[in-house]
Amino acid sequence: MAVSRINEAGLNVNQYGNRNLIINGAMNVAQRATSVASISSGGYHVCDRWTYNRDGTEVITMSQENDAPNGFHHSTKILVTTADTSLPAATQIRFETRLEAQNVRQLAYGTSDAKKITLSFYVKSNKTGSYSAGLYKDGLSGETISQGYTISASGSWEYKTLTFNADTSSGINATDNDKGLRLWFTLGANSDRTTGTANTWSTASTHRAVGQSVNLFDTTNNYWQITGVQLEVGDTATDFEHRTFADELAKCQRYFYKTQTGSGPAEYHIAVLDGASSDYINAFVKFPTSMRATPSGSQTYNGALYYNTGSGGTSFTPTGGTDGTTGFTEDYGRINQSNITNNPGTTHVQKVGQWLCAGEFDAEL
Repeated sequence: MAVSRINEAGLNVNQYGNRNLIINGAMNVAQRATSVASISSGGYHVCDRWTYNRDGTEVITMSQENDAPNGFHHSTKILVTTADTSLPAATQIRFETRLEAQNVRQLAYGTSDAKKITLSFYVKSNKTGSYSAGLYKDGLSGETISQGYTISASGSWEYKTLTFNADTSSGINATDNDKGLRLWFTLGANSDRTTGTANTWSTASTHRAVGQSVNLFDTTNNYWQITGVQLEVGDTATDFEHRTFADELAKCQRYFYKTQTGSGPAEYHIAVLDGASSDYINAFVKFPTSMRATPSGSQTYNGALYYNTGSGGTSFTPTGGTDGTTGFTEDYGRINQSNITNNPGTTHVQKVGQWLCAGEFDAEL
């Protein structure tokens, strides 16, 4: 029998399986890199599913750290390397993750059955004071809700929980695989983002970082770390839902997939080589899971092709190509190669070979 409990709202909440709406909340998966220095632009840099959004002139280093509270191994750390002491109007610098609309429909936003949602996480910083966390709805109304939390002790892991009120007035993005909800942690904001009413849904920009008074970026070497992020339906935080690394990696690869790099047999992919003409070849690599949408990004392919005889290989660098073009239903990458030397030259004859692929396939929200 499944173990469950009744929370304060009278909801029967199963304590096991798929409670956590956040992917990679334990910061275990980092396909892109484990450390990136001199970051002066927003985007995905280190741990999967977590992006940096910035409006100021600060520069940071972001890293996956082997420093975490008991029961965890990794965290994400943001370290200030160039300070920004005066954040201009309309500035909000934040660390955030984005959830697909079809994965948050159980919140029933925009109806009388809308549900509260509870955030829990572990945080550490050398800079104590008041910070803010919030939710933002994409697609329909662009409403925001936020509230403050306090880091009390410098350099110590602290556990925080925040419960956000339900939104009965406006729903979630109607497009299932588009952005539905963002969870963000504010690290610095101008006062024009902080003066709204705490824990209240609103389209006003003043509600985006309610409770934030700290500017993490006012001094070089300030840092902020986070792990164990959980977002769950209801008004009570439960123990963090630990998933296996394999499960978490597969969830991340729906949005971003990076092939192995370096040298070694594991990087070679079996390819069907179509000698449609003397200088045209198709090769395919199967993504490990169906991606959220047609991916984009930077791919480079190189290595040796071996035809069915096992010999006659030639090195090549493809000059163009496309990834899977039908998103959910097509999970292959494609590359068209011109001017292949040692091509068999036999029209419409398929040859089995292998190729070395180093690429990044991006379908992030």
